[in-house]
Amino acid sequence: MKSSRIRLGFRKARIRNKVKGTQERPRLAVKCGHKHIYAQVIDDSKGFTLVAASTLSAEIKGTLKTTDTVEAAKAVGKLIAKKAIEKNVKKVVFDRAGKVYTGKVKALADEARAGGLDF
Repeated sequence: MKSSRIRLGFRKARIRNKVKGTQERPRLAVKCGHKHIYAQVIDDSKGFTLVAASTLSAEIKGTLKTTDTVEAAKAVGKLIAKKAIEKNVKKVVFDRAGKVYTGKVKALADEARAGGLDF
């Protein structure tokens, strides 16, 4: 178990060396925990989070039966896209944090694209 965490850390570091958020194209960072799903739009040049959404957000929290499913990831993707568009952020760089691009990560990305984000 410990070796898989170490490998994930190496993958995450390798990806973060290549994926940088700028003022023109901030970084859409995704984290899928055991119970909740989180997404942030981050400007790395300033070190500032522009927009954040998760299954703990007030807009989503009461509407979901469970917070660790693909449906929950879709709801977070819609919400992060809506909030980013309100802040005039349309183009982002996607950071999957070393996770495989399937399941919850893919669902969140697809809904963010459908909501108007370009990446």
